[in-house]
Amino acid sequence: MPFVKDFTPVALGDTNLFKPIKIGNSQLQHRCVLPPLTRMRAHHPGNVPNKDWAVEYYDQRSRRPGTMLITEGAFTCPQAGGYDNAPGIWSEEQVAQWKKIFAKIHENKSFVYVQLWVLGRQSYADTLARDGLRYDSASDNVYMDEEQKERALKSNNPQHGITKDEIKEYIKAYVHAAKNSIAAGADGVEIHSANGYLLNQFLDPISNHRIDEYGGSIENRARFTLEVVDALVDAIGADKVGIRFSPYGTFGTMSGGAECSIVAQYAYVVGELQKRANAGKPLAFIHLVEPRVTNPFLTEGEGEYHQGTNDFVYSIWKGPVIRAGNLALHPEEVKKLVEDDRTLIGYGRFWIANPDIVDRIEKGQPLNKYNRDAFYSMTSEGYLDYPTYDEAVKLGY
Repeated sequence: MPFVKDFTPVALGDTNLFKPIKIGNSQLQHRCVLPPLTRMRAHHPGNVPNKDWAVEYYDQRSRRPGTMLITEGAFTCPQAGGYDNAPGIWSEEQVAQWKKIFAKIHENKSFVYVQLWVLGRQSYADTLARDGLRYDSASDNVYMDEEQKERALKSNNPQHGITKDEIKEYIKAYVHAAKNSIAAGADGVEIHSANGYLLNQFLDPISNHRIDEYGGSIENRARFTLEVVDALVDAIGADKVGIRFSPYGTFGTMSGGAECSIVAQYAYVVGELQKRANAGKPLAFIHLVEPRVTNPFLTEGEGEYHQGTNDFVYSIWKGPVIRAGNLALHPEEVKKLVEDDRTLIGYGRFWIANPDIVDRIEKGQPLNKYNRDAFYSMTSEGYLDYPTYDEAVKLGY
């Protein structure tokens, strides 16, 4: 792949982006963060991280000492999943492979958090039915779209609003997965409460039509997410827990900015997290998907939401904030964002294509183009074969 055309790199080595910061118990040497990147290379059956390629993939992207990496989403239990080639972190076989990945990252003197992933209605009803699992969400029969509804009805696995007992089972699975992560050597975990997955389905009124204490009001819709937070803080410690939100996201048929109360919803959740911080239990970070990216399947610049900003979080939350979303191609925006001394920047798709992206951002070097068609391919191509800058120059990029 050639370098990105029509992009002028800017060296950011003299900005706060390259100032050390402490996240949880980890002393980072810079503020470039690898955000969660689904790659669909895990082995099926078993949802085991790829035994041939995954260690090298994470090795390549952690060689700059002091880098923080957040793994691709890992399912907390079989019921949380439904994608055959995404990894889990509930079984001994899965944990054994994650241990090798975490050990390699630490050998490179970098740090790793595991994103804990529960799909809810973004799973596939027919895949779940094949494995004897429910098709879960916040509410019965509130489907994302007609395609998902048809899959559910054809497989006799209609969308199921989970019961209070099932919520408790999910929380137990989060705790089990978090403990497994720490036992395997991870520095912490990130709760995935963004991008239209199960916790986001509870937060958003478009998908949450419940009339019990988990639905209706802003406070009730936030209850499940906050119960997960509290359970993980009790299980592994607040300094090992982060959380991700996408207030303006529309992926998975979420409301985004079309919902007038969406900022109020997230302001409430963030306020509750700050209350816990004030009481001596501050989370390691809050991770925000920027309104620049409302749907991760759109290309850069498509679907941007221009009528809102995540800046409101800073007036409530006093801890570290990771901001991610089409920022690799906008160094001028990064310069502004990192003026706030609590800010870190997530670089996603371009970290796939540029394993040495931290060095390139620091020095203002060109970026390799990525091959979108290989993002989710079960091959080593588009996974392990992207060159460093020096290698790219030798290849004649």
